[in-house]
Amino acid sequence: MAPFVQRMAPVVMLWLALCLSGTLAVDRGNFKTCDQSAFCKRQRALQPGQSPYRALLDTMELTHTKLTLQLINDNNKVRLLLELYRLQGNMTRVKINELKPLKPRYEVPDVLVQQPLTEPLSLLSQDENGVVLSLGGEAQRVILSARPFRLDIMEGHELLMSLNSRGLLAFEHLRTRKDTSQSDSEAEKPQGTDPADQAEQPKADDKVEEEKDEEGMWEETFKSHTDTKPNGPSAVSLDFSLPGVEHVYGIPEHAETLKLKTTDGGDPYRLYNLDVFQYELFNPMALYGAVPVMLAHNAQRTTGIFWLNAAETWVDISSNTAGKTVFGKMLDYVQGSNETPQTDVRWISESGIIDVFIMLGPTPYDVFSQYASLTGTQAFPPLAGLAYHQCRWNYNDQEDVQAVDAGFDQHDIPYDFIWLDIEHTDGKRYFTWDPHKFATPKDMLQGLLEKKRKMVAIVDPHIKIDSEYKIHTEIRSQGFYIKNKDGGDYEGWCWPGNAGYPDFTKPEMRAWWASMFAYDQYEGSMENLYTWNDMNEPSVFNGPEVTMHKDAVHGPWEHRDLHNLYGFYVQAATAEGLIQRSGGVERPFVLTRAFFAGSQRYGAVWTGDNAAEWDHLKISIPMCLSLSLVGISLCGADVGGFFKTPNSELLVRWYQTGAYQPFFRAHAHLDTPRREPWLFGPDNTALIREAVRQRYALLPYWYQLFYHAHRTGHPVMRPLWVEYPQDAATFAMDDQFLLGRDLLVHPVTEEGARGVTAYLPGKGEVWFDVHTFQKHNGAQDLYIPVTISSIPVFQRGGSIIPRKLRVRRSSACMEHDPYTLFVALSQRRKAEGELYLDDGHTFNFDTKGEFIHRKLSFSNNILSSSNLAPAAHLSTMSWIERILILGASKPSKVTLKTAGGQDSQLEFEFDASMSVLTIRKPGMNVGEDWSVVLK
Repeated sequence: MAPFVQRMAPVVMLWLALCLSGTLAVDRGNFKTCDQSAFCKRQRALQPGQSPYRALLDTMELTHTKLTLQLINDNNKVRLLLELYRLQGNMTRVKINELKPLKPRYEVPDVLVQQPLTEPLSLLSQDENGVVLSLGGEAQRVILSARPFRLDIMEGHELLMSLNSRGLLAFEHLRTRKDTSQSDSEAEKPQGTDPADQAEQPKADDKVEEEKDEEGMWEETFKSHTDTKPNGPSAVSLDFSLPGVEHVYGIPEHAETLKLKTTDGGDPYRLYNLDVFQYELFNPMALYGAVPVMLAHNAQRTTGIFWLNAAETWVDISSNTAGKTVFGKMLDYVQGSNETPQTDVRWISESGIIDVFIMLGPTPYDVFSQYASLTGTQAFPPLAGLAYHQCRWNYNDQEDVQAVDAGFDQHDIPYDFIWLDIEHTDGKRYFTWDPHKFATPKDMLQGLLEKKRKMVAIVDPHIKIDSEYKIHTEIRSQGFYIKNKDGGDYEGWCWPGNAGYPDFTKPEMRAWWASMFAYDQYEGSMENLYTWNDMNEPSVFNGPEVTMHKDAVHGPWEHRDLHNLYGFYVQAATAEGLIQRSGGVERPFVLTRAFFAGSQRYGAVWTGDNAAEWDHLKISIPMCLSLSLVGISLCGADVGGFFKTPNSELLVRWYQTGAYQPFFRAHAHLDTPRREPWLFGPDNTALIREAVRQRYALLPYWYQLFYHAHRTGHPVMRPLWVEYPQDAATFAMDDQFLLGRDLLVHPVTEEGARGVTAYLPGKGEVWFDVHTFQKHNGAQDLYIPVTISSIPVFQRGGSIIPRKLRVRRSSACMEHDPYTLFVALSQRRKAEGELYLDDGHTFNFDTKGEFIHRKLSFSNNILSSSNLAPAAHLSTMSWIERILILGASKPSKVTLKTAGGQDSQLEFEFDASMSVLTIRKPGMNVGEDWSVVLK
């Protein structure tokens, strides 16, 4: 590191000192508050009240696909264009733009998977006060009020949602600066557009308020950085009211509880992708990613709001029940208070247009499907991606990699991926290898391949400016770098020193980047090398808020318009490169730190640079739950914490928690002591080994959950309210979670814990402890004594979960191993489940129908397997070696019936004390039809 530091500017030296110390928390002074963000301060100063906007009903046009009409701001007479769409799948889209802007305003491309399909709107009634439009069945309609402008979405007599009911719609129109010369003003105008056309010409008795320039409209300074704002003020804002709602979720990424808090008296939640050093918890500050999607839930309905804007965004939340205790709510009830709970949400973005999708549910799964239809589903990862990953900054050289790899074998701990951070490169030049420490990368990769293991290497999007570096010279020669406000290539400081930043918003740049992953371009790469995109917010050490200047230029657009999209594009281009290098056959694995709506289509995310502290372990659960609710299922946190050093108890508890979270990776800072799983004594090694082995045994279940997530958009890791939407006890619960429908996990996240209290939901349901097989009734708080070896996990009665209990050194080594079926009977002595498998790594499941998908069911004392995908085909050597039936009665005999008509008696054991029936070696192939009959 020393030669690198010597070359760095003082600001970078300071950054490294902070990073390497690992002892300081976030410096809030590096990041703006709402008061320091001029547009947020301006918009937040607007108070609820009478909106200045009214709808000009005489401009209304209703076609087969949409309604359009003009809105006018009665203060400045500027007109806006409203577009209203009824979309397939019970959604409504609202777009608002300037009617005649001075120049086009940014509309987010590439996030929607297709132009959303529309359904006809029909006019139910109209008068001088507004119009009523039908949204189809269930008596759904939109009431558009003219003066002031307001939208109300109704179902029967129930108000579902209101827009601009508090009068906080604001749309800062593009304008010429008052001190700009006429010639400059004329140069700004698009051909054939007169700025005067933006506004309705006032009549003699009309009063037009003079628009005053406020501080920060045309230039803004934060610390030593000045944002030149050549387009002036351009913020947009809109409020939404949610009657009957007290619980809202989503808008990641924040280190926050699952249920979002009200923001009265503090800052709004900020969505602005930033490299935040050692972030604080329970804070609305922006972090690495931004998904502008919020879910609202009560016992009757789930709805969602998708605010499609990639500029810096702030979200205010207020509630008329915030701060009331349970006693206070009971007192309201006793006293006959008829105040309906309501949550009000206000979105504020710096630029762009208002483009919002209202997802009307009514169930949580309807909202997930609605959002997936817009932005796509979770990429189906290769099976190995769901296994265990070993990482640190940095493994020193090839010998170190080989030693760590051997250490896992020596201590009988499985793993699939070992990771290399930035030090593996030749001087932070990505797509290269250090010529001394990693002189023969193919030999290293081949050694891993022979053990059926893989590697991930980091490829960041800041490019070292070096005339001898091929990646830099090609990007520069093709004009692919982002430009600064003066037209030159934008340069900033990052790990290599002075760096350029490729403009991934250009399709040509993304295509070129993808081509660099070809085996003949990325020297030393092989088919078992995958990719990690870090620092892609983008991180600029000497930039404002450690990121890019907003007046940097991407073609016709400023960086401010699309900042939150940058990481999305980097991951998309990288994933495409990994697909292309295999000729479109192999599924990619790409981890990203920065993300946006739609990032789920390209791979995994993690919660960034956390710390080895108990509260960081706890917060990993709601952080990943929040991401899951907005489509990103492949989420995890650095096991053990990135900064600082965990003690053995914290490390063990983190492995136990991470083993039941979707992305399972240990990672550590350069300055921390080594913490491979066997370095904390044999007792702790055994505990970590057991946690990792539990993960590997459950890989068949994880894999089928991700298959369903890919097909449907349903989350893998779920808050309890998703499955129990009428159980108010679950609505704010975020210390436990479900995996699919059938596994409930309550990790131990308290230091020195001797017990935890888990809530088992579902009146009339039963849950089985997966370790002891003890049965518990649902709808109860269950106190569970714990020791350091305990991982409280429960299987839902009525479910069947496949496992592979022959755990080997990697998931690929287990490909042909047999399955054990865990059948947990409901109170009605029934159960259902599935078994899905394919080759684990190609797209053949999709392109060639090469997979097996079986339905498993237990009813009337018969366990059967039937084909859910008759058109699919795959041959497998895997078989069923054991069946455990939990909650069973002792049979007199057990008979196997196969598709060939042959019957055979099976051996079994029955544990009367636990009501567990074990059927050994039934022997049927997992791809066949069969039934097991208990008599």
